[in-house]
Amino acid sequence: MSVNMSEVKENLLYSEEHEWVVVVEGRTVRIGITDHAQAELGDIVFIEFPEIGTALSAGDSMGSIESVKTVSELYCPVSGTVTKVNTDLEDTPEKVNSEPYEGGWIAEVELDGDPEEAMKQLLTAEGYRKHIE
Repeated sequence: MSVNMSEVKENLLYSEEHEWVVVVEGRTVRIGITDHAQAELGDIVFIEFPEIGTALSAGDSMGSIESVKTVSELYCPVSGTVTKVNTDLEDTPEKVNSEPYEGGWIAEVELDGDPEEAMKQLLTAEGYRKHIE
C-alpha cells in the first residue's frame, strides 16, 4: 500500500476530523480513527479515553491520542453517551496503527435520538476519500 493511499472502508461513515463510525447494534456505534489519521500521526503510544457515562455532543473532545510526534484531540463525531472504551489499547495502543478499523477502535457511544438522523452529517467512504485527497 502506498503512503498516500489510505484504506477507506465502504461500510463505515467518517467525520472531517478523521474518525470513523459504524453501527454495532441498535443505537450503539463504535468509533475509531481512520487509517489516514493513524498514518499521519505515526507510532501511537498512548490514548486518553472518554469516561464511560460521559454525554457528548457531535464535535466535542472525547480524549486524546498521543504519538511519538504529537498529541491530537479525539472528537466525537456523533451525539450520545459513552458506553464502552477499548481497554485493550491501554497496553497495546499500537493496535490503532496496525488495525485502525478492527482491534484499534476507541469507544462505543449510544446515540441520542434516531441513528439515521445522527449519521446524516457524516461522510460516506466516497466523501471521505475526496476530503483526504
